[in-house]
Amino acid sequence: MINSRKTGIILANLGTPEQPEAASIRRYLAQFLSDPRVIDLPAWKWQPILRAIILPRRAKHVAENYRSIWTEQGSPLLAISREQQSALRDYLHKQGIDAEVELGMTYGTPGISDAVRNLIRKQVQQIIVLPLYPQYSSTTTASVFDAFARALKQQRHIPPFEFIHSYHLNRHYIAALAETIRKNRQQEEYLLFSFHGIPLRYVQEGDYYPEHCRQTAAAVAAHLKLNEHQWGLTFQSRFGKESWLQPYTDEFLRQAPARGIKNIALICPGFAADCLETLEEIAQENRQRFLACGGDTYRYIPALNAEEIHIQMMAELIMQKICRHEAIQ
Repeated sequence: MINSRKTGIILANLGTPEQPEAASIRRYLAQFLSDPRVIDLPAWKWQPILRAIILPRRAKHVAENYRSIWTEQGSPLLAISREQQSALRDYLHKQGIDAEVELGMTYGTPGISDAVRNLIRKQVQQIIVLPLYPQYSSTTTASVFDAFARALKQQRHIPPFEFIHSYHLNRHYIAALAETIRKNRQQEEYLLFSFHGIPLRYVQEGDYYPEHCRQTAAAVAAHLKLNEHQWGLTFQSRFGKESWLQPYTDEFLRQAPARGIKNIALICPGFAADCLETLEEIAQENRQRFLACGGDTYRYIPALNAEEIHIQMMAELIMQKICRHEAIQ
């Protein structure tokens, strides 16, 4: 397949601090937690709490967590994202597609506005935005859309563009998850799908994220031919005092051994690249929690990261958009 138009692709993800130090993390968290898509309280009410209480307390603690996973290449999320960027560009070129691939983080650098500027400077004739959030949420995918729209406002020349909304039931995505589970899970291990949580109130106000999560988990379990006693679904990373999506991952792991679940393999299908929430919270902190409560074995199954099957899945999503665009010209 060869397309006649030069295509610009933005791989969008959440972002990461530049250094595992309190000052860097404070800047990052200030941007992240000031997004009304993430925290929807009125600014006059939230910002004093954020600046005076949350950031001073949280930055130091989060810095310690980041230091436990930091690599020679820097933040795992950014290092893996760069691997994805390079691998996707190479794969598309092999398919005969003239493509430029840029990273765009909603928070931190490189930002989505940087990605848009770079692509326009490279004279792409169309842009495809791929938020690396398989399951749509207003707190993630919609934030990417907001940032992309703000970036376009700064440009006089705006190429035609496509925005990939979600891919929670895409057959290539489901197959990729199933394959990595088969490679990493022992048959006797209970398979736990852990997705990032959001406040329950957001769902009540119209965010359909949990339904996407349930559909993904059920599709993978069916692909693996698991019965209802062999797998479960939980939500992690809650923040603040209000109710979030349940069951909570940490509480499930505390209670699992007493329920006879002694061996667990856990995967986080909502994360396209390993990061703080998977490598520290899930692979380290929750492992200790489960074993301390009587569990025998605990296995974290890595994110799809820059695995070939994941890159091929991204390429399929993008090529579908290219074909659609070519067909309507």
